Amino acid sequence: MHAKPTPRPRPLTRPRLYERLVERLCEYIRDARLAPGDRLPPERELAVTLGVSRASLSQALVALEVQGVIEVRHGDGAIVRRTVAEEQVLALLRDRDNRRTEIIEARQALEVKLAELAAERRTEADLAEIDAALEQMRAEIRGGDRGVSGDERFHAAVTHAARSRLLGRMMAEISPMITETRVESLSQPDRPSASLAGHERIAAAIRAGDPQRAADAMRAHLLLVSAVSPPTP
Repeated sequence: MHAKPTPRPRPLTRPRLYERLVERLCEYIRDARLAPGDRLPPERELAVTLGVSRASLSQALVALEVQGVIEVRHGDGAIVRRTVAEEQVLALLRDRDNRRTEIIEARQALEVKLAELAAERRTEADLAEIDAALEQMRAEIRGGDRGVSGDERFHAAVTHAARSRLLGRMMAEISPMITETRVESLSQPDRPSASLAGHERIAAAIRAGDPQRAADAMRAHLLLVSAVSPPTP
């Protein structure tokens, strides 16, 4: 007879630093009785208090922003948007980590085709809106912001220019998840300017009426969006 293998318990997974920081920040919001509209202490002060680098703290703040717990405003710091239990936030963060790839895959399937159609169907009004979105993103970046609103406006303008009601409805369905990846991507170092350059290439191809070049430019842009550095362990 063969001896049965002795089962061994699996080791506990060590929480990543940014998850522990998210937990501490949620605890602080709760213990300080902060309400929507209240401001968190400045990043430098929070980093010193928590004994972590500002880069690690920034990752945790982005994670909370993606979940809608806070809003990071340039020149105004982090503002509380809603309060939730830290267990709920951590569960959502882990789910987001698992589905990030699926969101990017969905965007590639939809937006590459939308860019192609936009190059074929765009009007002068569409081109004006695409240019306005680009200028908004430039202005946001010049002002020290990440360009999130301009980025969102640009992709909405491309979707409208494609004039595909079904693809447009599908984009609207996954819009909240796209917002998560947008904020996360534009929070990467040097990403806003690189994203703007990608948008400009897409816009140039659409303006030229070149469907293949527009599709290729959108595909390359979405590959950039998917390149998100993992949080520090």
